Amino acid sequence: MTAGAHLKTISRYYDGCSTGDVELMRETLAEDVVHYFLAPNPGSAPVRGGEHLARYWRKVHRLIDAVWVVDHILDGHGEAVIEWTMYWTPQDTERRVATRGAEWFTFGPDGRITEIRSYYRQHEDGDTELDDFPYVDRGYSGHGTENSNLHTPPVEEARA
Repeated sequence: MTAGAHLKTISRYYDGCSTGDVELMRETLAEDVVHYFLAPNPGSAPVRGGEHLARYWRKVHRLIDAVWVVDHILDGHGEAVIEWTMYWTPQDTERRVATRGAEWFTFGPDGRITEIRSYYRQHEDGDTELDDFPYVDRGYSGHGTENSNLHTPPVEEARA
């Protein structure tokens, strides 16, 4: 797999997450995929299985109107590490919150995702990001432009 192929697979996975498209997510996931989460975030227990994970993200998308953007990628043989931003709306508010994080992906021989290890803190009361990091200047996404130099989710036009 090349760097471009991993980015394409990860972007398609997040496009499925951002639209609640179970089939799109399933196309990118191995049947026995495992997604690990950093505790004590909401829902930090691992999610196992492609169908289960895709339905999990569809539910999350519907609950908080989540949109994921791939901001940066480091790629290796059978693995990739990304930085991402999830824009979402806490319940009982209209304010969008940006949660920034990193994930480590592993891929099977067929190029589908076999494991995701997720590192982030999610807080309803505001953005979580590196203090004073020049995100937008470096091509990362930002409020009002929920896309990056690497990835434009299919829902961006509806938010503009």
